[in-house]
Amino acid sequence: MSDHSFKDELVAEIPGLRAFAVSLCGSITLADDLVQEALLRAWSNSDKFQPGTSLRAWLFTILRNTFYSQYRKHAREVQDSDGVYARGIAVAGDQESHLDLEDFRKALAKLPAKQREVLMIVGASGLSYEDAAEICGVEIGTIKSRLSRARSRLSDLLGLDERRPGAADPISDDGPASNRAIGPDVVRRRA
Repeated sequence: MSDHSFKDELVAEIPGLRAFAVSLCGSITLADDLVQEALLRAWSNSDKFQPGTSLRAWLFTILRNTFYSQYRKHAREVQDSDGVYARGIAVAGDQESHLDLEDFRKALAKLPAKQREVLMIVGASGLSYEDAAEICGVEIGTIKSRLSRARSRLSDLLGLDERRPGAADPISDDGPASNRAIGPDVVRRRA
């Protein structure tokens, strides 16, 4: 089939395609877009049309498949013209995390060796105070004291506020904090 005769047959099928598209979409505007898309697909795949078969059936199949492809695509999309949904699922950038890690490494290196050791054994490795005391050959109270001082010193070096929401309670989580960190509000809670 020549391109000219194929084009003429496509044009002759437009009214039927349009009626079918309106029945699928329920909107004349959307139906016109659907017909246009189906005709473009048919034209670009004209080499796949087998002469002697029904061009109308082939075009209706293309239009129907195009409609359902678009329908599935739109079903996964969310109407968010004001951007509320997009702001809610946005992921914070990760550009500065390597800088934070480098700051942490530098601060960790400034800790005394015994505090750094306990922080790594308990904090990073997840071992218990008892296991850390056995590894270091000291009492559990010494481990707790070193750990508390290490955490406090790291917070100071990194400029973190120990009283921020969600921060660990120096009394309940790790035993008594150093005397420097105990204030009147902490003393009242102990009583």
